[in-house]
Amino acid sequence: MNFKWFAVMGPLISVLIVASCGKESEARTILVPEEAATISEAVAQARTGDVVLVSAGVYHESVTVDVPGITIRGIDRNTVILDGQDDLLNGVVVVANDVAVENLTVHSFLQNGVLFNGVDAADSNGESDQSSEYGAGDAVLRGYRVSFVTAYNNGLYGIYAFASTEGLIEHTYVSGHPDSGIYVGQCRPCNVVIREVTAESNAIGYYGTNASGGVYVIQSVFRDNRLGVAPNSQKAELLAPQQETFVVGNQILDNDNVMAPEVPEGFIGVGIAVGGGTENLIIRNRVTGNSIAGIALIALNDFLPARNQIRDNALTRNGTDLLFAADGADGAEGNCFSGNEFDKSIPESIEVVMACDSTSQLSDVPELEWEQGPQGPDYRTLPQPPPQPSMPSSWFENPGGSGVRPIIDIESIPLPS
Repeated sequence: MNFKWFAVMGPLISVLIVASCGKESEARTILVPEEAATISEAVAQARTGDVVLVSAGVYHESVTVDVPGITIRGIDRNTVILDGQDDLLNGVVVVANDVAVENLTVHSFLQNGVLFNGVDAADSNGESDQSSEYGAGDAVLRGYRVSFVTAYNNGLYGIYAFASTEGLIEHTYVSGHPDSGIYVGQCRPCNVVIREVTAESNAIGYYGTNASGGVYVIQSVFRDNRLGVAPNSQKAELLAPQQETFVVGNQILDNDNVMAPEVPEGFIGVGIAVGGGTENLIIRNRVTGNSIAGIALIALNDFLPARNQIRDNALTRNGTDLLFAADGADGAEGNCFSGNEFDKSIPESIEVVMACDSTSQLSDVPELEWEQGPQGPDYRTLPQPPPQPSMPSSWFENPGGSGVRPIIDIESIPLPS
């Protein structure tokens, strides 16, 4: 060997190796079907930072994402379609951190359109998160985003985030689900922003079971569902009771649609229903045309609503605009109503007897029988929704990833016109 040559070339070889390794670590775009025949094949090839870019077409597959930090992006929201053919269980199942799903349509899966599952994420890693911030049973999947996605006529949920935190669901349309269009459950803190979404013709528009801490449902439209928005506490999941959801600046319209599919034992005719939830802030929403109640605080699963604030909402044409119906006067603890525009309330003069600047308690709390509603249609028979706005071209410059959850200033969010 010419040691003199090696000594001279050695540093150059080292530079080339470093440069090569750096190049390999750069984010890539994997094209479907040009470079990978299916979305699943592209995900299997992907590394953290990569974008799986999907061309127009109908894809009959269920995609599991266990690679952190990747983005699945359709080239066009309305022509990139995952179709479960009423045979496959889930459209996209994410069990890794910092994954984004955007600019596509997912429909006709037996369970969920897009699912983020922190429990399965913990199982896949062989451990659960036991940090000081998250205790046993708390959220374990961190970082997720759904943007410009249409989900319709799936057998349970459109967008489902379970045991997951640091999320963003935006510019999304959900319809035709016999449970809920958007579901967030069993997380504390959830730290999720749901903004500029439209949910219609679902059993429930937004359902948040034991979803606590930094949950923002803002500037969205919930219309023609059986039930509009429902933060709630239940024993069937961990981390009860539910607390701290901010429902701000939404349009909550006509949620008494008997032609939406029904959830078993589900209510009908309420715009915003807080079922046994605590410390929720419901402000500056326009709530109209809900046949039973516009905004209701109720007991659920032996949980009483507590320390909820209902302020500065505009309510018209509801069966009852503002309603408090928890079993027992002690259920009034800390709940308050003020500054709302409304005509009818139960109890009467609710902003006097439950004013936000008063410590008075109710002496008589009504107990109401809730309507379950008639049986609805088979979700599989509901019509396809109209085309939805596709992702702006400027977004394609973003290399991908779940991104940073936005900081929300709720005081800057106006009452919708």
